[in-house]
Amino acid sequence: MRGRLGRVFRLPRIRAVRGATTVPADTPDDIALAVTELLEALRRGNNFEVGELVSAIFTVTPDLTSAFPAESARRAGWEDVPLLCSAEIAVPGSLPRCLRVLVHVERRWDVAPAHVYLRDAVALRPDLHRGGAAR
Repeated sequence: MRGRLGRVFRLPRIRAVRGATTVPADTPDDIALAVTELLEALRRGNNFEVGELVSAIFTVTPDLTSAFPAESARRAGWEDVPLLCSAEIAVPGSLPRCLRVLVHVERRWDVAPAHVYLRDAVALRPDLHRGGAAR
């Protein structure tokens, strides 16, 4: 009932938005570039402002150890957003050098969140990929 009333009265709701990308090499610069690119694509794709962010959880595959994605997010302007980094489960055959994020955004949503998969991470969810280099 609450969700239906929220939509009728256009109340702010918290929605989770997923994103993933791959990193060319395990270097702090490559991780920072991948994080910045992914966060900007999520922001553009969902038209949110940093002030609407509730939190973000980053995960990286075990082969990415040179930098924390949260540090790059803070440098990108997410200073007041609670951020958490974690390691993915080391599943044999999984996509290497993969960085994922789950962002929680509180706002009025007119459309469903646009999840963003970049670079080789498009293979993780081809059903959500809408074409073009930035999605």
